[in-house]
Amino acid sequence: MSLYEDEFPLANGLYYLNHAAVSPWPRRTAKAVSSFAQENMTYGAQHYLKWLKVERALRESLAWLINAPSLHDIALLKNTSEALSVIAYGIDWQPGDNIVSYADEFPSNRIVWESLASKGVELRLVELTESEDPETELIALCNDRTRLVTVSSVQYARGLRIDIDKIGAFCHTNDILFCIDAIQSLGALPFDVQKCQADFVMADGHKWMLGAEGVALFYCRAEIREQLRLNQYGWHMVDKPGNYDTTEWKPSPTATRFECGSPNTVGIHALQASLSLIRDIGLDVIANKLFNNVSLLIELIDNIPGTTLLSPRDQARQSGIVTFSVPEVDHTQLYSYLMKNNVICAQRGGGISFSPHFYTKTEHIHTAMQILENYDGC
Repeated sequence: MSLYEDEFPLANGLYYLNHAAVSPWPRRTAKAVSSFAQENMTYGAQHYLKWLKVERALRESLAWLINAPSLHDIALLKNTSEALSVIAYGIDWQPGDNIVSYADEFPSNRIVWESLASKGVELRLVELTESEDPETELIALCNDRTRLVTVSSVQYARGLRIDIDKIGAFCHTNDILFCIDAIQSLGALPFDVQKCQADFVMADGHKWMLGAEGVALFYCRAEIREQLRLNQYGWHMVDKPGNYDTTEWKPSPTATRFECGSPNTVGIHALQASLSLIRDIGLDVIANKLFNNVSLLIELIDNIPGTTLLSPRDQARQSGIVTFSVPEVDHTQLYSYLMKNNVICAQRGGGISFSPHFYTKTEHIHTAMQILENYDGC
């Protein structure tokens, strides 16, 4: 049995192809949460110092995951939206400043920037689905008033992978802040924050990282941490968080300055357990197995007459998301049919999205596609 085969004991007859939304937990993650719950029930917070060691281990794992210079560059926030809001309301905007992004971003990476319109900040957008060279078109929208470029490393609906290294090099040369929503990359594909020269990276843990909802990575480059205005304050974000009696304080010099209060200890235990599996297997192995599953899905989709692949065919642009449309079919009804037949998927990007992970069995992919073909009209 392989290292991971026993880690995903999904229910018989369930075909899970929705890791771009919410992932099942590995067995070790469920065990970690169960053990933590039992410990709380029996001992309360007697072993709190041990919990802090798990928290530190998670920061180390997340720093490893993105090749951050230090674990001190890692903050643990609630979700991607919170991290984006920390940036949006931390930058000292001036009227006439602009932000450049893609029109096809997930709402978390759009609404927060639109909310800055009252401050005189313009949001400039490239239509990603209509672009043949999305990076060049994005760069072309930038000018001397561009303060920030913000993109997803992988577009959430059709899975287009963006050349973040190209964009990062441009931003670095032109002194523009670079923000990456990496939620559809981390845990599935190798990611190097130093190579892409990002200033900010954020991602929830409940998708490809196989963790629980409620814990997210927020990376902020050390050199610009103090440039972000703080809007949340509490006991945890100070330089000496254990000194409760002092009346003098200052923000932590590390990324914990963005963590205002008590951490999500349960979620931290869960995500650290999940990342331990990813580290055991290795990101290159995971990516190779994932691309094999993606290639199989594309081959099977191409075998269904009239079905159109909406996701990229070029592997350099591919991710774990495979979206397709079926002619003369109501995709809402098709999605409902698939879910009722235990094909767990999503309705996205004008079609149906399947998102397997590295551990997804090929026979599950074949069965899911057979269920699809059995739908009236396919």
